[in-house]
Amino acid sequence: MTQRINYMQQSPELFKKFVAFGLAVKETGIETSICELVSLRASQMNGCGFCVDMHVKEAKIHGERELRLHHVAIWRESTLFSPRERAALAWTEILTKLPEGGVPDDIFERVRTQFTDQELSNLTFHVMAINGWNRVNVAFRTVPGSADAAFGLGKANLS
Repeated sequence: MTQRINYMQQSPELFKKFVAFGLAVKETGIETSICELVSLRASQMNGCGFCVDMHVKEAKIHGERELRLHHVAIWRESTLFSPRERAALAWTEILTKLPEGGVPDDIFERVRTQFTDQELSNLTFHVMAINGWNRVNVAFRTVPGSADAAFGLGKANLS
């Protein structure tokens, strides 16, 4: 597939501001490992090859085990995730594919047992950010791996 347009070049100021938002979200105190799992799961659900590729590499660079990365797609059946990680993945899924009636109370309450109100708010902004990135990269067919050099993702040693 060929990239449709380069949104980074076409909207440089908006791109810079969205990058700044994404960086701010990463500095909220939520564990890096959870942020990477959330980013990977939302990207899988949205069919964003560029972001799946990026977040697998980022997670690997941050020390994530390969088997856990493979298990993100089957996190409910896997025994490799903590209750806090499971809550983050459940929250990611419900916000990525919002049901018609909104977020059910039982999911909210279950997630809330693992995160403080501030952490849950911060996690929600993280899910918002990755869904935004997924949408722009899917819309314009950004090629997986095309930004590896710019983002230093070669350090993941994946090819």
